[in-house]
Amino acid sequence: MTTQQNIPASQNDAWGFFGTMNDTAAAAWPIAMTAISDATYQPLESVRLFLDSRHGRHFADDVLNEMLRGHTIQQAIDAAVTRWMGWTIGRKTSKDYGIPKGLPYLTGFVIHCEVTDESFEAEAA
Repeated sequence: MTTQQNIPASQNDAWGFFGTMNDTAAAAWPIAMTAISDATYQPLESVRLFLDSRHGRHFADDVLNEMLRGHTIQQAIDAAVTRWMGWTIGRKTSKDYGIPKGLPYLTGFVIHCEVTDESFEAEAA
């Protein structure tokens, strides 16, 4: 079970998921972190990297669209997770990002953000 203390804070509160969610960001962050980690079986730090990225901004747009339909934050995040897990990586996205074709979209981009971050750290060393 994940507790609030285990959830890494955003390192990009002006952009990505946190910045896009505006006034609801503080409430939405731990819900999104947990829901994405549970759905993708990826560690919270990988999910943080995803949510702090431009892909996290797009995920937040999807959540906000659900909230505009009258859903609560939890319902909106659950709907976005379900949608993103239902999409699969196609040939073009696989070629552009190096994510295996057929992988659930959300899983693929969470892993991609982790690998990309690690590669930047390796280049900086």
